[in-house]
Amino acid sequence: MFSILSKEIRSFLSSLIAIIVIIVFLVANGLFIWIFNETNILDAGYANIDPFFELAPIIFIFLISAITMRSFSEEKKTGTFETLSTKPITDLSIILGKYFAGLLIVLFSILPTFVYYYTVHKLSVPVGNIDTGAIWGSYIGLIMLSAGYVSIGLFSSVITDNQIVSFIVSMFLCFFFYSSFDYLSSIEIFKKTDFFIEWFGINFHYRNISRGVVDTRDVVYFLSLIVLFIWLTKIIFNSRKW
Repeated sequence: MFSILSKEIRSFLSSLIAIIVIIVFLVANGLFIWIFNETNILDAGYANIDPFFELAPIIFIFLISAITMRSFSEEKKTGTFETLSTKPITDLSIILGKYFAGLLIVLFSILPTFVYYYTVHKLSVPVGNIDTGAIWGSYIGLIMLSAGYVSIGLFSSVITDNQIVSFIVSMFLCFFFYSSFDYLSSIEIFKKTDFFIEWFGINFHYRNISRGVVDTRDVVYFLSLIVLFIWLTKIIFNSRKW
C-alpha cells in the first residue's frame, strides 16, 4: 500500500495539473474571503472565518474531483495496470494506497488556510478574541468531508478510462451527496420525514461538526460513506477487464 501511496503522490506533485489545481484552490478561497464584498471577512465586523468553511465544501468538489480523476482512469488508458498487477499487492492495498495519497494531497492543500485563522486571531480586538473551538471543529468537519469526497472521486475514476468523464461524475456525486438531501427535505410532500432525509446528506453532518462538537453519529456517517465508496470501488476494480 505504501509503495502505491508514495508513487501516486510523486506522480501527482510532478505534474503541472497539481500545481495549477492547488494554486486555483488557494486563490479562489483568498478572493472570496478577503476581496469579494459578499463574503469579505474584513468587512463582516466580527472575528471568525465562517465564510471559508461555508465556501470550502463547494470549492472542494472541484479540487478533489481534479485530484482523483486520474487515479484509475490513467491506469486504464495507458495500460500500466498490467505492470502493477505483477507485484505482490492486493487489490484493496492498491485502492487504499490511491485513496490515502489523494487524501494527503487534499490535507496538504488545506494547510496554507491556517494562515486565515492566524490572521483573524491577530486582527481581533482584543487579540485572540475568536471562537477557537468552533474553528477547530470546522477543520475536523472539513477533513472528514474531504475524506468522503476522495472516496467518491476514487469510485468515479475506476468506472471510466476518461479523466474528464471521471471529473464530471465525481463533481455530480459529491454535489448530490452534499446538497440534494437538503433540497429533498424542503419539499412539502417530505415534510414529515424531512429530518430523516436531511440526515443522509453530507452537509447535515458537516454543519453539526462545524459547531465545535464532534458527535460519534457524525463520525460514523462519514466513515460509512468512505467504506461504502471504497467497497464499490473494489467491486468495480475486481470486475475489470483491462
